[in-house]
Amino acid sequence: MSELSSTFVRLHARLAPVAFVPEVRLHQADEPIGLWELTEGEFSSDRPPPFWAFAWAGGQALARYVTDHPELVAGRRVLDLASGSGLVAIAAARAGAASVRAVEVDELAVAAVALNAEANGVRVDAEFGDILDVDAGDAEVVLAGDAFYSEAMARRMLRFLLRATRAGALVLVGDPGRAFLPRDRFDELAHYDVPVPEALESVRVKRTTVWRLRAGLPGAAG
Repeated sequence: MSELSSTFVRLHARLAPVAFVPEVRLHQADEPIGLWELTEGEFSSDRPPPFWAFAWAGGQALARYVTDHPELVAGRRVLDLASGSGLVAIAAARAGAASVRAVEVDELAVAAVALNAEANGVRVDAEFGDILDVDAGDAEVVLAGDAFYSEAMARRMLRFLLRATRAGALVLVGDPGRAFLPRDRFDELAHYDVPVPEALESVRVKRTTVWRLRAGLPGAAG
């Protein structure tokens, strides 16, 4: 984590409780558009948009579920994919996970995860990199909040998650009805009405579901 990235996060986001998981505090931006511009525009460069600065609905739902069902992660090795702010990773650590690895492709997100974990008094190993073409390592639980936001990302994410679940990992996904989630490959565990920033989602509340991935593909061997 570079000091420059840490300084940027501290400067442009304030530490505050998460709306649907108030047990966790995150560095969050008050207003998205200005921050988008500061990080070089939504998709105008190779820098990812600042997903780390907001508590997205899928992550909030998944963090709520893990918080309310700590037995799912307690004493187990956890991997949080596309971690963003680190909300889900922090929830897993607070629930007693043996270890938590949070992976992100944005250096600012890695800095935000580390700062947020410290603010919540938990250990999360924040890692910079793209691991979707490899495997989940020794993870016993794999978590992904709001990761099916584009067709290309959804394809890569699903392949990775299937490899993980076939290797024996419990795979849980939080999703607020994004178009690219293949729902027929998941079992529904819970649904919530999650408060969200209206400037991001055009609504104040999003119906959000926590899913468990099945190992098999419908009508295919894999």
